[in-house]
Formats: sequence, C-alpha cells, structure tokens
Amino acid sequence: MYKSVEIIFGWCYPLLKKLDLGETIAAYFSLVVNIFILVILSYVIYLIFRFVLVRTMNLLAYKTKTKFDDLLVSNKTAKYIAHLIPLLFIYKCAPIILKNFVYWESIFGKLVGIYIVLLCLWIIKTIFHALRDHLKQNPTFSDKPIDSYIQVIMIVLWFCAFFLIISRIFDISTGTMLGTFGAISAIIILIFRDTILGFVASVQVSLNDMVRIGDWITFDKFGADGDVIEINLATVKVRNFDNTTTTIPTYSLISDSFRNWRGMLNSDGRRIKRHILIKANSIRFLDKNELQELKKIQLVSSYIDIRQNEIDKYNNNHQIDKSLLINGRNITNFGLFRKYITQYLHQYPGINKDMILLCRQLQPTSNGIPLEIYAFSNDKRFENYEYIMADIFDHIFASIKYFDLEIYEILSDTKI
Repeated sequence: MYKSVEIIFGWCYPLLKKLDLGETIAAYFSLVVNIFILVILSYVIYLIFRFVLVRTMNLLAYKTKTKFDDLLVSNKTAKYIAHLIPLLFIYKCAPIILKNFVYWESIFGKLVGIYIVLLCLWIIKTIFHALRDHLKQNPTFSDKPIDSYIQVIMIVLWFCAFFLIISRIFDISTGTMLGTFGAISAIIILIFRDTILGFVASVQVSLNDMVRIGDWITFDKFGADGDVIEINLATVKVRNFDNTTTTIPTYSLISDSFRNWRGMLNSDGRRIKRHILIKANSIRFLDKNELQELKKIQLVSSYIDIRQNEIDKYNNNHQIDKSLLINGRNITNFGLFRKYITQYLHQYPGINKDMILLCRQLQPTSNGIPLEIYAFSNDKRFENYEYIMADIFDHIFASIKYFDLEIYEILSDTKI
C-alpha cells in the first residue's frame, strides 16, 4: 500500500522539476496538486465505505431479531466509522505529501491524530448510547441508572483521550503525563467534586436499590413529587404530577431524606388515613327508645341486640340503678357510630379486607374528638384512590346526623 501511495502522490514533483520551474515552485505546486488528489480520494473512500457500512448495517438490522443493531443504525454508528477510514488514509498519506515540508508534516500529523482520537471517542459514545437504549428496553435493566455508568466510562475514556492528545501535541511520554497528573490531582478532584460525589451516590443508590426509574418519590427539600424519569451521574430528573420537571442532585438521595412510594405501589393496598372532628358535647348515652329506633340501621341492628343483652345482663347481675343513664354500662352514640363505620368499611367494595381496617378514636383536642379512618384501598391508582376515600367520607358526613352527633367546624360571623 505504501508503494501505491508513493506512485499516486510522487509523480508530480519530479515532473515539475524536469520543467525547470525551480525546486520551491515545484514543491508548492506539487503540494497543491497532491492535496487536491488527497481530498478527492478521501471523499471517494468515504462515499464507498459509507455506502457499504450503512447498507450492511441496515441489512443486518432488518435480518436479525435483536434490537441492538437497529439502535446502532438509529445512532448513526456506521456513518461515523465511515468518517474514520478516510481519516486513517489521510494520516498515512500525510508524510508522503509533506515530505518536503517537515514542519507542516508534524503539525498536520498531530491535528489529524487528534481528530482521529476524538472521532473514535464519538464512535464509542454512539455504541454506548445504543447499548443504553437496548438495556432500557429490557425489563431487568429498565429501572437501573444505566446513564450513570455510561457517563463514568465516558469520563474515563475522555481522560485517556486527553492524555493521548497532550502527549501527542507536546511529545511527552506517558510516564511524565501520569506524574504530572498526580501532582495536579487535588485540583482535578476539586473541579470534578460534584461528578465524583454523583458517581459514588449513583453506585450506592443502585446497590442499595434506593431509587429506580419509574419510582414515585417525594422530596420536600427540592419540591419534587412525581415519577423518576432519569438517573444520571450528577442529577436525578423527576416529572412532577403537574407535568413540571424537578432536577435533584444525585448525592442528595443519600445525604438527605426523601420518600419513595414504591413499597406502597408494590403492596396490596394504598393507605387511607384521615379523620373528622366530633364535638365533645354531642357525645352522650343512648336510652332504650333511641336504641330501638337505631335498630332500623341494618349494619348495627344485630350488634345493638347482642351488645344490649350483654349490658342488661351485667347491670341486672350487679343491681345497677338505671334511673340515671350514667349508672352501670351503656351504649354511647359515638361508640355505636364507630361500630357502624367499621361495619360499613367491611362491606365497602373498594377496601382491602386482608389489611388493617380501623375506625378509631384519637387523643381529644381543643377542636373536638378526632375519629380516624385507617384502612387500605384495593385500588392504588391516584384518581381511583381519591374517589374511594371521598366516597367513604361522603357517607360518613351524611350518616353522622342519624346518631345525633355533630362535626366540629369554625363558624364565621361574617354575613354575605
């Protein structure tokens, strides 16, 4: 090949010398001609290899079942490789074309070498991008921070390329470069502090399975409340429920507290934990006439019979004076209402009966006595969950008057 290149580019200078144009004029004129020939040949080589490589890659992508080669096509890997081949041709031909211009040969050779290194990095980058897209299509890796790992590899490769370029430009040995790098490592660590912290954080996040792509997280410090759409070396992107995007430093995931809702989404239900405030002065004992009237409520009818029999038996055995309701054991409207709500939740179709189900009384407050519903909906989707919870409390608000209870609310004296 070397002899063929000499034949292609070596004929012009001897021919011009025979025409007695002078060595300088012959050298410059032959340089122009050879550069023109080099450009034409390089472009032809590029067109040929681009046609061959692109067609071959497209054919393989069409014939094979794997999607990886399709992603190589979409990332234009073959086209970048086609650019590399004429560059190598130019790099080999430069010493022959510029043999009479030693100074320019050195500079041109270094520039072409730098361009080849950068182009090789770009080709590797397209391959990694295709690999990233391929792994994200695999359910096993779809929730892993693939971007972080690829970015780390690319940073290492960029450092290697940087060493090659510097050693090529200044003709410095690799050992000298490594020694210099060790001397300035403190400055480099300071400059790339966030990148290093992000890398450490992304590794810990992945190993500890703290966050996956697709997880719903709440990070109050950054105002993030939504689904994780991307985990990079330095940042985590969250698409909030209002369709805005919040960018969180990756290191914050291990240095600050946040809430990951994955456990809830993977469980059998979504928790309902909400209370209403009952006026304390509306709670009272129920007499037999009132209990008889409340037996018409089907969900507590049998409970009233059973409970009343137990209470009457106890009071009779202990000779309790029932001329006052406060004496002995009694049923209160609040307790009966709690039982009614518990029974209502047990028969409500939107509640998971295999998980905790409570209607409980909390610590009294200055605003009333909290009555809390603690249960789990069997539908975890946001809109359905909200509907289930609203439907339950609609029923509570509407039914509370049947038990002669009142909900606490602050009344305004302002007249409209």
